[in-house]
Amino acid sequence: MTDRTLLLLRHAKAEAGYGVIDYDRALTDRGHDQARRVGRLLAEAGHTPDHVICSAAKRTRQTLEGVLETLGTTPEIDYSESAYTAGVDSLVELITYVDPGVRTLLVVGHNPTIAQLAATFVGNEALVSYSPATVSAVDMEVEWLYTAPGMGSGRILG
Repeated sequence: MTDRTLLLLRHAKAEAGYGVIDYDRALTDRGHDQARRVGRLLAEAGHTPDHVICSAAKRTRQTLEGVLETLGTTPEIDYSESAYTAGVDSLVELITYVDPGVRTLLVVGHNPTIAQLAATFVGNEALVSYSPATVSAVDMEVEWLYTAPGMGSGRILG
């Protein structure tokens, strides 16, 4: 067992998107509150990311800002255009490139990909219960380079 933790976060509640392209959808007031709640949840659980992979979409960036503001931390952040459209395999590939010195990695992305990846670690309940601002913590069994679905065990934090 390694001492690595993978945090998988679906972005918080976003605007419906009428009159704006999907990529530019912003968080609602409720979404901003949800992002701060996730920050408190991670703090209470003792999870402080030292690296982040975040979709470059507006709502994921805003979610991350709320989480980090509440945590009071400034990890290294990779804003990834490819994470916006990534499927599970592509997202896992991004994780495999993370520096081996990183101990806690936060991935902020979109459904269905985040829920599908979380389900490989926490079980199929993630497929139905991964509403906006849901986060899972996965204790990884391997180094980032060898990340693959199921190579760790986790739980949905909230």
